[in-house]
Formats: sequence, C-alpha cells, structure tokens
Amino acid sequence: MEKSEHIQELLDNAPKSPGVYIFKDHKGDILYIGKAKIIRNRVRSYFRGNGDHLEPRTHTMVKKIADIEFIVTDSEVESLLLEANLIKENSPRYNVLLRDDKSYPYVRITNEPYPRVFITRNIVKDGSKYYGPYTDVTNLRSTMRVIKKIFPIRSCRLHIDQEAIDEEKFSVCLDYHIKKCEGPCEGLVNYDHYNEMIDRVVDFLNGRTDEVVDFLTEQMEQAAANFEYEDAARFRDQINAVTSYAKKQRVDIGDFEDRDVLAFAAENDDCAMVVLRLRNGKLIGREHFYLSGVDDKADAEILEEFIKQYYMKVDFVPREILLPTAPHSPEMLEEWLSGRSERKVYFKVPKIGEKRKLEGLAEKNAKLLLGELKLQKMKRADYIPKTVSTLQDDLQMDAPPRRIEAFDISHISGTNKVASMVCFLDGQPRKNDYRRFKIKTVEGNDDFASMREVIRRRYTRVLEERLPIPDLILIDGGKGQLSSAVEILNEIDFPPVSIIGLAKRLEEVYIPQQPDPLFIAKSSPGLTLLRRVRDEAHRFAVTYHRKLRGKSMVVSSLDAIEGVGKIRKQRLMARFRSVNKLKQASIMEIAEVEGISESLAIKIKQQLTGEEIVHQR
Repeated sequence: MEKSEHIQELLDNAPKSPGVYIFKDHKGDILYIGKAKIIRNRVRSYFRGNGDHLEPRTHTMVKKIADIEFIVTDSEVESLLLEANLIKENSPRYNVLLRDDKSYPYVRITNEPYPRVFITRNIVKDGSKYYGPYTDVTNLRSTMRVIKKIFPIRSCRLHIDQEAIDEEKFSVCLDYHIKKCEGPCEGLVNYDHYNEMIDRVVDFLNGRTDEVVDFLTEQMEQAAANFEYEDAARFRDQINAVTSYAKKQRVDIGDFEDRDVLAFAAENDDCAMVVLRLRNGKLIGREHFYLSGVDDKADAEILEEFIKQYYMKVDFVPREILLPTAPHSPEMLEEWLSGRSERKVYFKVPKIGEKRKLEGLAEKNAKLLLGELKLQKMKRADYIPKTVSTLQDDLQMDAPPRRIEAFDISHISGTNKVASMVCFLDGQPRKNDYRRFKIKTVEGNDDFASMREVIRRRYTRVLEERLPIPDLILIDGGKGQLSSAVEILNEIDFPPVSIIGLAKRLEEVYIPQQPDPLFIAKSSPGLTLLRRVRDEAHRFAVTYHRKLRGKSMVVSSLDAIEGVGKIRKQRLMARFRSVNKLKQASIMEIAEVEGISESLAIKIKQQLTGEEIVHQR
C-alpha cells in the first residue's frame, strides 16, 4: 500500500519487542490500538502489498493512518493488559468495544470496619469489592431483596469504626427495632460477627448457598439453646428463603465447579454476547452485552476482545471458562486470568455432554438477543418524524428526506469568504457531520462561484470516501445558487439526489428546471423544518466568518507596526484578548507586556488610535 515517508520511517524503526501499537489519523485521533508479540512484524503486515489481504474495514482504516505510536512492554501479558486499559480509556473507532459498559450495575461491598452492601453503577477505587456487572437489573434487585431479607446488614451511610462507637457518636435507627440491623453504630454487634455475616453475603453472591445455610443453622440452634425462640424462628425463615432461592438456580451439570459460559451471535456490525455465571453448580447470573466494531472480525478476535474488556472489570474469575471457539492467543489470556485469580484458569470448548448443552443454551440466548437488537434497529429505522414526512409530501419526493445537508456562504464584500454545511438526520441536527470551508479559488464577491467550489469539494469527497449520500441538499439562496450547485453535481456524476434552494426574502422554495417557486403553505411543518435547517447553516457560516475576520483584523492591525512580530503579537492578545481592549489600554499597561518597551507601546497606541502621542515622563 502507498505509504508516506513518515510512515515508512516508523515502520523501519518499529521495535522488535512485545508491546502495543497505536494508529492515529492526521488530526491525532486514535483509530486503533493493538498488541503484538513482535511489534515490527505485526505493524508491517498492515502495509504489505496493495492491501488486498486486509478486510474492507481494516483497509479503510489503514488509508487513514498518518502516525503510529509504539509502547514496548516486558511480556505479552503486559502488552495485553496495557492494550485493554488503553482501549477502555480511548474507545478507538476501529476496535471491538463493549457498548455502554459504564452503565452496568454492580453489587458493592464497602471497605469499612462494618461494610455496607448496595447496588451501584460507579466504581470507586477505595478497596471496596464489586460483584457483577449485571445486565438484568430486575433480577439483581430481586437478589438484593433476598440478601436484605436474610442478612441484617446496615443500610445507613455512617462511617462506623471503634472510635465512633466508643464516643457514642451515633444511635440506632428504626432498622434496629424492626430486626433489619443489629446496631453496629452502638456496638450492639461485635466486629467479628458482623464481618462473618458479610462473608456469608459474599458466599451467597457467589452461589455458595450451602455455606450460608450452615451459618444460619448454627445461628438458629444457638438462639434456640438460649430460649430466644423469636430469633430462632427468624433464622428458620431465612434458611427457607435461601433454600427456595437455591432451588431456582440449580443446574444439572454433575459437579460443583465455578465456571462462566460465553457465547455470542454476530451479524454485520452487531454482536450480542451472553455470559452464564455458574458458581458451585448453580446458575447465579445470566448477563448480556452488546459489542460494536465487529464487522469483518473473526470469531476468535471477537472473543479475545470481549474476554479482555469483561474480565478487567470483574473481581472474581472462575476456574473454568466455556467458549464456543478458541480465542486468539488463548495461552496468553489464560496466563493473564490466572494471575488475576491467583489460581490456574482454563478455557474449554465443549463438544459433547452437559457442558455442550450449557454452551448451546448460551448460544441460543445470544441469537435471541441479536434478533431483538435487529428488531429494535428496524423499528428505529422505520420511524419517521412528522416534520420529515410532511416535507416529503411538500416536495413531492419518492422517499422521506431523512438526511438533509444544507449550505450557506458568508463574507463581507468578498473578504474572508467561508461556507458552511450542516446536517440534519430525522429532523435533528447531527453536529458531528457539520463541516466548514474556506473559499480557496474564488476572487471577489461571487457567491455562485463560491457555491460551485464548496459543492465540488464536499461531494467529491463523499464519492471518494463512500460517505452517506443525503436524501436532500438544501442551498441557501435562489435560482442562481441552486443552478450553480446542480451544475457541479452533474459534472462530477453524483448519484441522483433531490436538491432545492430556499430564498431568504419570501421563503420561496426552488427546484431545478422550474422557473417558478414551489408552493408550500407557510404554516407547513415541512417548511418550518427547512427554515430551521437553513438558519442553522447560516449561523454556522457566520460564526466561522466572524472568527476568521477577528483573526484577520488582529493580523492587519498589528502586522503593520514595526517591531511587533509573531511572539509579541501573541503576548499582546493573551494579555488584552481583543484589539478594542488593546486600543483602550494605556501606554503603561501595554508596556507591562513582556517584550514591549515603552517606545514600542507608544507606536502601538498611535497605530491603533490614529492619534499623535507625546509621552512625557
């Protein structure tokens, strides 16, 4: 593939070590983050030959690469961890990404002498333990209700330690009196007993309900021995609640191993991933996730990217992970996960037996979720706002103008000529697709020629980069500007597209090859949408024009002064912010700027005000 001298130099000097490589575009934005056992070999493979060996999406990415950054690590596992952290932090466009992963809830057990247990969506790095993520919030809340029914955990936000108890800072609340809390704030429950209860909560979250039953049974028998029959009855009810909950989770797998079962279904750029969490032979969680950026990715690569991003966030990694197929670099992933869990972690791809049935169950769920995702997208795609459908009728179009691109020219007497393009999608501004242009080839006050230049530049690029083609092009102006735009579209063989002009004076709508304006009722929602789009294009153009004009005014005013170069001009603008404020400043205030002498300050003042100044000491 064609490479710049800069890229070729980077490839020639790429390290022969494990590490991470970062592809960037001409703006410095990150396109892709990858890891490699030997960075040089991996990065060079992207630029081999004419790129026919690359998938279409990757081929498009490589054409945008303007810079490459390398980060060397001591091992492959370190490079994997660094890659995962960088992807999470930067969300590059061409990486496989978990969608909305920041919004998933967790169960948090706080790092306090008397911990709290609650649901949260915010991860705080303070030593607290987190269990999740959970995507089925309804099931999570049901689990938390069972936990609170079984365990008298405090719900207050007080920071309770021995010092607070000794100083009697707090007093028990209603929860103590209704047997939902044992009163750690007043020292009514000792530290060891309370934290043993928290350990049983952890067992419960991890599916080890037998340990919880043993704990509660011991409490019940002790209460009965002390003739505390009311407490004994409460423990009995809690045992029944745990037993009932555990029966619903039992899976016939034949062992009590902790394992996760992963499966996914992908189509085009959509991917649904399912994780079945089995702990101690019980199904304690069925979570689902959606991934983006999977188009043209192999199954092994999708699995690897999900495993990295998912297991970075969980506190517990099971001993066994069942997969539909082997991921890329399975040994490296197993080594990384084993280090996280401090025990050996295995990947298995089951072919027969109960484990294969579990994998099939996960795959069935993934396909169902992918179907639901596609259905939701179809519903969204089929929804057309009333203003858009009305505009379709007003303009007598065959299809609704869901994507509208509008252009406006802005200048003063032919100086600082600029143009804007705004984009509306389903009647709403899509600001990421806004573009602005400096007019480069037109001299003087010629709006028609300026419009031809902008239309050529915009839609030549649309064709070259295969960008979305608008349903409607709106030109801010009458028949002249419209004809100029149509002329260029025909010249570059642009696909047939609806194009109109909206004249400012009478809000008249013109269409090509018709001398008279199209009649649209002034009260039509469609015309209101056109006005809104046209006004936004005008605002965007004028804002850019004012910005350039302000810069040119500063340049023209200060460049004429002998002794004021680029650095001094920057310092003056940093101090006074505008030419007007500089004009109003005193000579002594101007001379306070670094590098500006008193005599130069007088020159600046004279140039800006046009007055002869005689400064006396």
